Amino acid sequence: MRPEIAIMGLQAGIVGLPNVGKSTLFNALTNAKALAANYPFATKDPNVGIITVPDPRLDALAKLVNPQKVIPTTVEIVDIAGLIKGASKGEGLGNQFLANIREVDAIVHVVRCFEDDNVIHVDGSVDPVRDKEIIDTELILKDIETVEKRLDKYKKQAKSGNKEDIKKVEIAESVLAHLEDSKPARSFEVDDLALEIFTELSLLTAKPILYVCNVDEASVLEGNDHTKAFADAVKEEDAELILISAGIEADIIELDDPEERMEFVKEMGLEEPGVNRVIRACYDLLKLITYFTAGEKEVRAWTVRIGSKAPQAAGVIHTDFEKGFIRAEVIAYKDYIEFGSEAAVKDAGKLSVEGKEYVVNDGDVMHFRFNV
Repeated sequence: MRPEIAIMGLQAGIVGLPNVGKSTLFNALTNAKALAANYPFATKDPNVGIITVPDPRLDALAKLVNPQKVIPTTVEIVDIAGLIKGASKGEGLGNQFLANIREVDAIVHVVRCFEDDNVIHVDGSVDPVRDKEIIDTELILKDIETVEKRLDKYKKQAKSGNKEDIKKVEIAESVLAHLEDSKPARSFEVDDLALEIFTELSLLTAKPILYVCNVDEASVLEGNDHTKAFADAVKEEDAELILISAGIEADIIELDDPEERMEFVKEMGLEEPGVNRVIRACYDLLKLITYFTAGEKEVRAWTVRIGSKAPQAAGVIHTDFEKGFIRAEVIAYKDYIEFGSEAAVKDAGKLSVEGKEYVVNDGDVMHFRFNV
């Protein structure tokens, strides 16, 4: 049975070749104990996990309000089966991999940047740049197939002389040429007029991406030759790159006591667990922001898409809040922290009353008035 969808169904999918550390990272992110084995396809069905988004602002608000409960927000992550050469033609678990990746909204691409004779590499040697190119090639080949099919349809429709159909043909041909030049769709420059048509193509390589270099313990701070070569290979892409040691992260989650965890993290020379950075990067990748509600019963973080208006934010709590929305009382996070309480913020004149067109800012502390 599939878990209930978190945050509006938005998902980040962990992808990579077999044996690069995907399932180990997934376990560290979710503590879900997915099967992590030293052979390809240990994860045959996509594991879905709900991960808590670390946010020190939530803790700071809770200290001021002293609520009965503190509830963080979450994001959904999927561990997808390892891909191999030929996946676009159905090799290995190719068809399943591609179907699963089509379902997610963003990609976390894990590459192996460590040497270990005890962990088999599917291609016999460690080369993260080559590994990335294998996955890029398979996804691009599938996208070419998708665009070619859609282009045939557009051309038939364009025979009527309809300007919109002719425009679709032009854009699809441009995208096809871009893909055939071995470039992912996410690097295709698209203007506002073409955006709807481009989005309609629903291409795998158009999804936003985060690269995670899985390194050995000694390389987690400064990286190594593999990570330097990889960083150089992706420097033209609009993508974040994070170094993480999945082995260290696996050790961290074995410690139940939070203080012991942080002590271990500091011993490793880190400021926080690497998974925290990955989770926040996924959150950003999905174009999500957080607003808060704060009261005696609970202080809680809620998630909305960037650009969401006040009624949509209210609807995340309950659909009735959106339907009967009257107004939102809004306090900026920094003002709440500076003045120390809602009452003090009101006295300082820093609480604003906003209507239906108000665009939610990251960190807003909100209270909704509604009528059902």
